[in-house]
Amino acid sequence: MTAYERAATSLEFVADGADEVEQSPKAKRKVAGLRSPAVLFVQDVVEGVRCVSHNALAMVGLTAVVAVLFLMGRADVRYSLEGQALTWLMERAHLRDGTAGDEADAGDGELLAMAEPEAIQRATATNPSELNRQQSAVAYWISRRYNVAPEPISRLVQEAWEVGRRVNLEPTLVLAVMAVESGFNPFAQSHVGAQGLMQVMTRVHSDKYQIFGGQNAAFDPVTNLRVGVQVLKECIRKAGSLEGGLKYYVGAANLVDDGGYAAKVLAEQGYLRQVANGVKLPVTVSLPQAVVQADVPAVAPAAAAKAGSAAANPAAGVSPVVPAASEAAPAAHRTEQVALLTPTAH
Repeated sequence: MTAYERAATSLEFVADGADEVEQSPKAKRKVAGLRSPAVLFVQDVVEGVRCVSHNALAMVGLTAVVAVLFLMGRADVRYSLEGQALTWLMERAHLRDGTAGDEADAGDGELLAMAEPEAIQRATATNPSELNRQQSAVAYWISRRYNVAPEPISRLVQEAWEVGRRVNLEPTLVLAVMAVESGFNPFAQSHVGAQGLMQVMTRVHSDKYQIFGGQNAAFDPVTNLRVGVQVLKECIRKAGSLEGGLKYYVGAANLVDDGGYAAKVLAEQGYLRQVANGVKLPVTVSLPQAVVQADVPAVAPAAAAKAGSAAANPAAGVSPVVPAASEAAPAAHRTEQVALLTPTAH
């Protein structure tokens, strides 16, 4: 190739390059014009999804925090949700497992033959969510402290509030007596015959149980509570003070002391008051220890004379404590000698 041809080729190449440079921005603008709506749409969609997801996750997190804080302050709601969740899980497990065979079907048939829809009426239970905030807090605290189910305790708390209002006694006092006497065991019985939640001497106060159907009603929690409250009210009225009434109630009216019974009841009442007022009190708080004295005569001379005069004068309304029970039991077990007052004349 001659020098002339090479020069001509170079000029042609430069001219073509200039044309490409000239045309390139236009082409780019054309391509950009074609692609920009689609790109913008995709970019907008991606950005929108990102913003929505970010805000949704933030809202979910905020809702979870609020729900946790709410459940921390509402034990009744938390317990209800736990019960519903457990019921749902059990139903799912039952459906997944299916029937258990002919043997299970036969068992269901036997149970069906014994079905008694009215049995629920015998159950002493109330849903804690039906109580007000004070009662619900007390019920859950007692449930955890004494390892009993919240439903029957809720019924007793509800009854204590109602009966306490009727007889002008603080419901926390009634619940404290039950706590110290039986630990909320409705079938408890002492070695001297005190029975039920409030450890009332059933034989001594059999007349009070007649209007409830007889002495076996002592093992109906609500009936025992009502009779026990009436006995406690009579004891306080006879003694003239709360501490003295508790000493009468435990059957230590003619003894030197009550073995620390009144102090334990009043301490438990103080805890229940705090819980009812919204105080977050641990369930492990302890009660005062019973005071056990060395060999001290169970009845001081003055007290014995007073007891003798009371026995001689029925108008005094108080009979001496049963000697066998008081002499056989040490001071540490005097809490079992409960409600030994004779029934008042009607």
